[in-house]
Amino acid sequence: MLTAEQVLASQKASVETLFGLTTKAFEGVEKLVELNLTASKAALVEAAGTTQSILAVKDAQELLALQASLFQPLAEKTAAYSRHLYDIAAGTGAEFGKTFEAQATDAQKKFMAVVDNAAKNAPAGSETAVAVFKSAVAAGNNALESVQKAVKQATEVAEANFNAVANTAVSATKTTAKAKR
Repeated sequence: MLTAEQVLASQKASVETLFGLTTKAFEGVEKLVELNLTASKAALVEAAGTTQSILAVKDAQELLALQASLFQPLAEKTAAYSRHLYDIAAGTGAEFGKTFEAQATDAQKKFMAVVDNAAKNAPAGSETAVAVFKSAVAAGNNALESVQKAVKQATEVAEANFNAVANTAVSATKTTAKAKR
């Protein structure tokens, strides 16, 4: 049976976890806002410079050369922005994942303690049923661990694919820019 102290401790831990996750979420949003402000400032400065360059163009050939020279840096900046955005999202997601894993591990330990306590107090002759129940709980825990490992591996593969696509896109724009020149 749960005591009032155990219930209060559980509620306190839940509230602390909630505030911790809220703090992590706000940190992620803060990083995102900072990234967007920095990108916006850079875009404004770049737009002013580009406008000045366009106004200084004397013929169509020079305009085409200017356009080609602007395309590669734009692609690189877009890829860098996407990488930063992904890093922020992945970092925040990892923090949430760590918290949820810790909570799940703690809940599993508490559940197993309840099961062990119930097994100790089970009536005589119910040992087989208790063993089957413990085996089912262990199988469930193993399945949960397998899913967590699979999610981690999938995340790592997705990150590697994202980086490969971003690098390919930047390389393609470099090749295209060189070909236009």
